Formats: sequence, C-alpha cells, structure tokens
Amino acid sequence: MNPRVRIGVDVGGTFTDLVLVDDAAGRVVTGKLLTTTGDPSEAILEGLERVLADAGVSPIDVHSVVHGTTLVTNTVIERTGARVGLITTRGFRDALQMGREIRYDLYDLFLEPPPTLVPRRLRREVSGRVDAGGEVVVPLDLAELEQVATDLVERDGVEAIAVSFLHAYRNQAHELAAGAFLARRFPGIPHTLSCEVAPEIREFERTSTACANAYVQPLMQGYLSRLEDRLKALGLNAVLYVMLSGGGIATLAQARRFPIQLIESGPAAGAMAACHYAAITGIPDLISFDMGGTTAKMCLIEGGRPQRTHEFEAGRVRRFKKGSGIPLKVSVVDMIEIGAGGGSLASVDSMGLLKVGPRSAGSEPGPVAYRRGGTEPAVTDADLMLGYLDPGYFLGGEMSLDTAAVAGAVGERLSPALGMAEMDVARGIHSVVNENMAAATRRYLAEKGKDPRRYALIAFGGAGPVHADALARLLKLEHVIVPFGAGVTSALGFLVAPPAVDQVCSLVMRLDDADFGQVNALFRDMTASALERLTEAGARREEIRFERHADMRHVGQGFEIQVPLPDRELEPSDLPALCEAFFGTYQQLFERRVEDVAIEALTWRLGASAPAPRVNLSFQAVQGAAPAARKGERTVHFPTGSFQVGVWNRYGLRPGDRFDGPAVVEERESTTVVGPGARVEVDQALNLRIRIPLD
Repeated sequence: MNPRVRIGVDVGGTFTDLVLVDDAAGRVVTGKLLTTTGDPSEAILEGLERVLADAGVSPIDVHSVVHGTTLVTNTVIERTGARVGLITTRGFRDALQMGREIRYDLYDLFLEPPPTLVPRRLRREVSGRVDAGGEVVVPLDLAELEQVATDLVERDGVEAIAVSFLHAYRNQAHELAAGAFLARRFPGIPHTLSCEVAPEIREFERTSTACANAYVQPLMQGYLSRLEDRLKALGLNAVLYVMLSGGGIATLAQARRFPIQLIESGPAAGAMAACHYAAITGIPDLISFDMGGTTAKMCLIEGGRPQRTHEFEAGRVRRFKKGSGIPLKVSVVDMIEIGAGGGSLASVDSMGLLKVGPRSAGSEPGPVAYRRGGTEPAVTDADLMLGYLDPGYFLGGEMSLDTAAVAGAVGERLSPALGMAEMDVARGIHSVVNENMAAATRRYLAEKGKDPRRYALIAFGGAGPVHADALARLLKLEHVIVPFGAGVTSALGFLVAPPAVDQVCSLVMRLDDADFGQVNALFRDMTASALERLTEAGARREEIRFERHADMRHVGQGFEIQVPLPDRELEPSDLPALCEAFFGTYQQLFERRVEDVAIEALTWRLGASAPAPRVNLSFQAVQGAAPAARKGERTVHFPTGSFQVGVWNRYGLRPGDRFDGPAVVEERESTTVVGPGARVEVDQALNLRIRIPLD
C-alpha cells in the first residue's frame, strides 16, 4: 500500500467533489459529479472509480480517504433524524423547551419558536441531584432509571437516548452510571451523555447538544458503516477519516460516537484549503469565498489561520436571527453561510421585486439548464445567458447546458412580471446574488470590527470564480486569487487539514481565588485524552502541539470572551498576566478596560493538533501535450455592457502568463470571469492572481 496516495471527498448539496493526491508520482487528479441525494455514497463510489482510473492508481494503493458531508446538517434542517428519548433530572423535563426564555424577535406577534428535537412525551425524569459544586445531594435512583428507559425503548420505540443531568459537567458520576446501564440493558440503542459530548456549563445548551447528537447518531452510524463496507467492496483497504466542524481530522470511531461534531464538516474543509493557499501564496490575510451549488460561505483567515467559535446554531427558523435555531456546544470554523449558490432560484416577490435564494434547485432537479426537470431559473441559468459559461464545456463537456430552455423559462416566469427583457433579467439575477453576498460579507466583517479592504479574496467552489470579480468590486478589494482546480478546492482542504481535536471542561472560579492545582489537573486529563485521540488518528506524539484558552468574564456578566493561556501549568504568580490577558482581549473587542470588577473563568479549553500533511500541488490537468492557452472569443454581458472577450484554457496557462480583462478562463470544474480593466497573472502554483481596478 502506497502511503502517499490519499483522496479527499466533499459531498455538497449539488455536487460531489474529489481530489486524489499521489505524492510519489507528483500529481493531483480531480473529479466532480452530481450528488446522488437519495444515497450520497453512490456518487462517492462513482467518483472514486473515476479519479482512480484517471490517475492510473490501483484501489489497493490508496492509503486514506478523508470525507466531509452535509448529511448531519441536512438531517437537522429537514427534521429527518431518529426518534430520540431524553432522560434528565427530576424537575427539569421542560428545560429543553423553555430554552433561554427570550424572544429572538421582540416585535413579531406570530413568532415561530425554535425547533425542539425531542417532544415532551419522550422526555423522562429520574431522581438524583448534583449541586453546582459537584457534590451529590440526592443519589441516582437506578430502579427509576431502568423503568423510564424501558418505557422509552419498549413502549415509545425510541431509536436513540440522550442523558443530561443537572451539573453533569461538574460531576459526571450519575451520567456515567446511566450510560453504563443503557449500554448493558439496551446495547442496540445508541445513547449520548451530555458530559461527554459537551461538558460545559449552561444546562440548556448542553442538553440541546446531547439531544442533537442522539438525533443524528443512528443515521450517521449506518451511513458511515455502509460507506466503509462499499469502499472495501471496491477494493480500497484505505483508512477512512472524517472532517470535523472545527477543521480537524478524526477517525470513524470518533465520528460514530459524536456525529454532531460533523455538522459543518464540508464548509470547514474550504476554510482549511484557504489556509493552505495563504501559506503558499504568502498572503496570510484572506477572505475565503466558497460558492457552490446551494450556498456561499465566507470565512476570515488571519495570519494564515481561520477563527473558530465554540457555539453554533443549527436549523434556524430564520437564517440570520440569532436564537431562532438549535444551540450546539461544538467547535466550528467561524464563517457565515447564506443561501446563494449556482442553484439558488430567482423569483418575483409580492412587491414585484426580483429575489434570489435562499431556495435552491440542488442537484435534483437542478437549474433549468441541466435539463433534469427544473423549471425555475437559477443563478447558473443567468450565468449561462450572460455568456459566463460555455454550454458545451460544463464539467469539461460531460454535461451540456440548454441555453434555449433557460431563455424560455426566464421569458415565461420572470420577464412579464418584471417588465424587463430576458437578458436584463439575467443581469438582474447576477447582480442581486452578488449584492446579497456582499451585504452578508460586510455584516460578517463589521461584527468583528474588520475592514474588508485589508484582505485579499480567495475564490473557489463551482460558482465562486464566476462571481469573484463582481464580489471583489462591491467589497472594494484589489486582489483576487483563484486556485487551480477551484471547483474542487474544498475537497483538497480535507487533505491539507491537520489532525486536531478540541477538549473542553467547565470549572467556575474567580481568578483572585483560583485553585490552580485543580486547573492543572483538569488540563492534564484533557491532554491525555487529546493525545489518545490524535495518536489513534495516526499522529506522532512528539509532533503534537497544544494551545490553551479560558472563557472569562467580569463577575456578574452574562457572556464570556476567550482568553489565551500559557502552554504550561499555571502558578499563583501567573495571576497578573492572566488578568492582563483578559483586559487586553476585552479591550480589543469592546475598546474599553474595566479593571475594578473581579474576573472569573468558567470554561477551560485545550486545542491539540499535529502537523498538516504536505501536498505537492502538481495538478494533472490533461494527458499528453499542453493545449493552446487561447480557446477563442465569445460575447459576454457585464453590468457595464457587452464585450467580445477572450476565452482562455486554464490547462494551457503557464506560470508568468499575463492578460487583461474582460476575459473568461475555463477549466473542467469551474469558470473564472474577469471583468473589464482587471489584470490577470499566473503564479508559480498556477493560481490566477487578479488585480481589480478600484474607482
């Protein structure tokens, strides 16, 4: 088995992307095909066979396959998960439904409440109580536990069980005892303990995370097992890894146990790919722009690293309303995701205005141009009408697009209502989706106090390079980077992401009265657990690096900020430095220091990671001699007018090549549109460096 052959697989809402890296032969082979919505593994297997054949690699020579999927996200959004039972402390049956007891929109009289994954009839209470200090006040009633668990399984037919007891983050004994009983009594029913999936303070969020993990666990366990079996049937004895939402790589055992940590695995891969390109281009500060068939994701890369957050809301009732979704205590790459992709549908609202997204055509039926049954015009259809896409070269000619059908659909569904010609409607669709993405990006950066003009834009995904030039102009960005193989860059992210895990545990204490012995013991336990998980994933112990943080706040505040800690055991003499670290972080966020109020730490965090794999980006574009760089010309319609532009073959361009816009650069998985006045240069890694003229 060749340890240098690895494959990354990204299953999106519209397309499944694959990247094969063969370091021994010094090449990268890519593949892209429509996602099989009913069973995503079908497209995975077909894609694997294709890239293996293109690379001339035998299945037995593949060392590992790294996989990311939207299956967890889709399951939560579509409410298609398991029938879950919740066992909790007596008196706290309704905590999951009460939530934070706030309205996410104060002025909406018809407010739709956030979803609850476990209905009240499937929530049970048992006697047993631990106080906030971790002391057992009332012993756990095991006889009562057996009765309620048996009722849930045998009478109510639950398929998974979540256990969340009061203050279990402080003392795990009752939950561990319940877990041991469930494993012994009902071995075929998966169970989730809140103290294992989210050992943090705040009962509602911890319980919500445990329920969400149980909700997706049966589905993900079955999916991962089937995928593993099918890979073996294909002849691949490769190790199967999965991408975590925080950007790390984990084993199947970890994914089966805590599948909720995969909820943002696909988008995280794109951010990790952007970090890789930040290193090879020498541009550490980037806005990662990943636009696929269903959504667009924007992520801020600073110093070559993405920002991370430890709170996430899934399945929001309203996409941009905080508090309208299911709160999860999981580590995720901090990004914004909006319903703006190639499949986003255009419509006319009740006020007669053009609207684009968030509804998407997906892969089935897809945009009108796909000729798979779609009848509503989508962003891809508008891009085709505007001349950005070649109808005969979509997916390298594997799919042909129907321009006449698109014009007919636009003329029938949109033009009469808008009173506009078909081409003007197409321009409108393109402009509206670009403005939507620009507005979302501005808001995302403004919340962080960042000026977008400080950053370069790296664009990838099937639709990202089509819209990157226009988006950069709206954001006043001068520099756009489009990687080679941009349409499958997220799949490459799986192969350049480091094995990494995050450990967390809540232990509340004031800094001026801190017991650093307890804190150090806590970090020793988390370090041992992280080492075990990373070595299981193939990392070498001596190469693993650690980062420590604490969630701190002023005593009496209702929110915390994450403060860096030294990577060593803490001592009482560290108290002034810890206070200054808090003040510095607080001032950076809020531009003020409040030094006369005591500080307390609530949660202690340990990040552990191994070195990222090295990838030699020698893309195998074509077989035989390189093609001509110039393919010809065609008419392209920009917002400022229509132009006869040069069409360039990405596979014929070489380092040092330069040309001016307007232009179109085509490759198999994506098309790069360069607007008037822009300047394009190909760098040593075959990236397109686009310089945008700013007014």
